[in-house]
Amino acid sequence: MTLHQWAWQLRALAPIAQEKRRALNAANSLTREAGLDRERANRGRVAAPPQPMAARRMRRNGRPLPAWLRGSSPAVLSRLRGAVLVRPGFLSAAEEDTLSRELEPELRRRRYEYDHWDAAIHGFRETEKSRWSQASRAILQRVQAAAFSPGQTLLSSVHVLDLDARGYIKPHVDSVKFCGDTIAGLSLLSTSVMRLVHTQEPGHWLELLLEPGSLYILRDSARYDFSHEILRDEESFFGERRIPRSRRISVICRSLPEGPGPGEPPQPPPAC
Repeated sequence: MTLHQWAWQLRALAPIAQEKRRALNAANSLTREAGLDRERANRGRVAAPPQPMAARRMRRNGRPLPAWLRGSSPAVLSRLRGAVLVRPGFLSAAEEDTLSRELEPELRRRRYEYDHWDAAIHGFRETEKSRWSQASRAILQRVQAAAFSPGQTLLSSVHVLDLDARGYIKPHVDSVKFCGDTIAGLSLLSTSVMRLVHTQEPGHWLELLLEPGSLYILRDSARYDFSHEILRDEESFFGERRIPRSRRISVICRSLPEGPGPGEPPQPPPAC
């Protein structure tokens, strides 16, 4: 190829090279702008608040907390592992409706009360029920299988507690005279928050989110060493989340307590 031909070819390729340089410069400019945009966004972003130590530790150990549980410390959570359990969605919507329909006629005949024999409950009506429809008996048999060991004997009557929308249960520990070491309750109609606080160390606590259709189980240390309560509507929070309270029915099964001593009168039902 002659020198003249080389010169002619270079002149022909020059516009193409120039166009490539423009495209490359444009791409570099866009990249720089994107980087500046990210930097500006980061400068204006508010850092997320630090999570509680308990939550950080649980995640660090690879064991995130269940959505229904909050606790004051990993030590408390470890201490009550197996002693506290909530099973959300234990009841189907149809099963919840079955229990509610069966209980409503009997509850409607009673008035809400605003005091209790041991001042543990405010705004409630209650009953002890031993006769159930076949469908409800099947539900209660599932509760027994889920919450109680095969060797445990249950009280023949099931405690039904109806809390008014303004009602609440104060902190208490159920007497061993009328309740054994395991309590299992079905929650109907309204979501609520149950708080457990150690009777000797008030800084040690758990909170349980009890949604309609859920089953909660308290046994052993959670039953004897911690008080439990249902928060009133104006105090009903689960962490930062507001949990509005309305009417709530709980259906509570209990293991048999040790027999009363000679001459001791029967005791009223617990405020679970």
